[in-house]
Amino acid sequence: MDICKKIAEELKIKVWQVEAVVSLIDEGNTIPFIARYRKEQHGTLNDEQLRNLDERLTYLRNLEERKETVLSSIEEQGKLTDGLKAQILAAQTQVELEDLYRPYRPKRRTRATIAKEKGLEGLADLILLQMTDKTLEEEAEPYIEEEKGVADAQEAIQGAMDIIAESIADEADYRMAIRKRTADQGMLVSTAKNPEEKTVYENYYEFESRISRLSGYQVLAINRGEKEKVLTVKIEAPEEEILRYLNKKVITRGEGEIRDCLEKTIEDSYTRLIAPSIEREIRNELTERAEDGAIRVFGKNLEQLLMQPPIAGRVVLGWDPAFRTGCKLAVVDETGKVLDTIVVYPTEPQNKVAETKRIVKGLIDKYNITLISVGNGTASRESEQVIVDMLKEINKPVQYIITNEAGASVYSASKLATEEFPQFDVGQRSAVSIARRLQDPLAELVKIDPKSIGVGQYQHDMNQKKLSEALGNVVEDCVNNVGVDLNTASASLLEYVSGISRPIAKNIVTYREENGRFQSRRELLKVAKLGPKAYEQCAGFMRITEGKNPLDATSVHPESYEAAEKLLGLLGYQPEDIRKGLTGLSLVTKDRKKLTEQLGIGAATLDDMIKELEKPGRDPRDEMPKPILRTDVMEMKDLQEGMILKGTVRNVIDFGAFVDIGVHQDGLVHISKLTDKKFVRHPLDVVSVGDVVEVKVLGVDLQKKRIQLSMIL
Repeated sequence: MDICKKIAEELKIKVWQVEAVVSLIDEGNTIPFIARYRKEQHGTLNDEQLRNLDERLTYLRNLEERKETVLSSIEEQGKLTDGLKAQILAAQTQVELEDLYRPYRPKRRTRATIAKEKGLEGLADLILLQMTDKTLEEEAEPYIEEEKGVADAQEAIQGAMDIIAESIADEADYRMAIRKRTADQGMLVSTAKNPEEKTVYENYYEFESRISRLSGYQVLAINRGEKEKVLTVKIEAPEEEILRYLNKKVITRGEGEIRDCLEKTIEDSYTRLIAPSIEREIRNELTERAEDGAIRVFGKNLEQLLMQPPIAGRVVLGWDPAFRTGCKLAVVDETGKVLDTIVVYPTEPQNKVAETKRIVKGLIDKYNITLISVGNGTASRESEQVIVDMLKEINKPVQYIITNEAGASVYSASKLATEEFPQFDVGQRSAVSIARRLQDPLAELVKIDPKSIGVGQYQHDMNQKKLSEALGNVVEDCVNNVGVDLNTASASLLEYVSGISRPIAKNIVTYREENGRFQSRRELLKVAKLGPKAYEQCAGFMRITEGKNPLDATSVHPESYEAAEKLLGLLGYQPEDIRKGLTGLSLVTKDRKKLTEQLGIGAATLDDMIKELEKPGRDPRDEMPKPILRTDVMEMKDLQEGMILKGTVRNVIDFGAFVDIGVHQDGLVHISKLTDKKFVRHPLDVVSVGDVVEVKVLGVDLQKKRIQLSMIL
């Protein structure tokens, strides 16, 4: 297989682009590095295209490796023909390859292998040929051997039928055709084991759908219901049509006894061997496709969450609400440094509201707090009411925001949090995390396992290795897209930088603690285990503000410093001029073709360089919608049908989006209510996590705590 050509066809890009990326990957370059600093070599493919290319490359290389193993195994058996070899080499998928290998794969003892041990293969061949003038019993007579366990003609015939049934089930062409018919025309049916029992799976108690029309979320929900022993699930295939197809393929001549025998054998082969196997394969394929779709949605949601704009330059009070154990508060300064922590008890059972207000007002005055970040967990509603009442009593511009605290408890109990704040308890660490999530969501959320951040669906039911890899790639792309401050970044953040492993990230932090601030990117080469290749991969993503070289504060790679300095010289600037940003640089560099020749760099590198020099260290998160800051509170009972409100998209799933409108219960905008301007294939085509949207209240169910919203106003 020409892997590069196949990938180019699948991804609708040029073969030379694929070849260039494959070469770069094989040289040990990371995807973020290739995406950012090797644009000329691959024709400016984006991160998503490069990730898809890398994924397909791995799959197809594994497929080619498996082909070699299969060919070697069949050759050792002395059964490899030129035709079979050509079929194997032409296989495009793992399923197709395994279908071809099936007859030659070493098997456990089956009814057919036992029949072969009894010497009944000859009789099976005679029946399949369908050319005898004798009766079946007459043909079976010579195969009766009591020593081999064949007592009579009927036993011999049954053994031959078992051999034929297995050979039919192992025929690759038959399996492919049956699989396609079942996938195209079959129905997936689920029923309740106990129809009287009330569960979240009631939609699937009497459910059936064409396999080809099933949605990913339906597959994952049905799988979970089956796993929890609430549902019984089966696939109903077009059995009569499949049996007609097999009869036509296998029975080529003859009537009477032989035909009856073969029809019976074909039915046994299908119901006992083929159907259960095809059902498993189709269920696995449905699950895999549903998982891939859910992982894509999860990844997109995670990307939007990580790329939310930081609220910089504000002293923040983190508020981790609780009842019995009290609300943990943490004050962090503009840089995220913890200034103070305390526990207050405004909620049940203590109800020390007045004392809490006095303490919090004191903290606001002492540290000039302008923003309160309240976790959305238990007692959040009660805490919010106390905060709003207090804000009315003070004459200062203080705002609050309800922050999604998903994963905060996971982080606060982790080894990482213990190392970062050994003197704090779990609640204090959680309050710090809730505060810092506003100041720099990316830097704080990378400390938490992406699966615990709460922006996916059915994440615990998926292939955990695949999910972790996909989400890890999303975090890596986000971190490198933004860049990191080498002198303030935590080890958790640094380990996602291109070329940096976890041990090297820790070594960078240790070096910084022992030697003070990094003054230049070149200094990274002094860090233990960080060699030239790792330096090449990571340097462009590391930022040093107020360092020796102003270019170290930009995303210009050190390999392009010479060209950047030459560009500045040609335009009459000094390197120091970069610090304030060379506004309007793009206007005075119109003749790009001439400049690329003068500087000896590609057009894409020059474009990126000019953008960066115009606005050094620009943050792509600045273009994202800002979070909604509040000064008043609403409750579900305040909502009325027809109300128009502003809200923040918290989660996007296959059938809609959940929007936080400030009442502690996210409302659902069904996919059909996202827009009336176009047909929506998936909610992600219209909204993303973090988007600020206007919604209309369609309905409120206080008992079930459900809010129906519409974005069609």
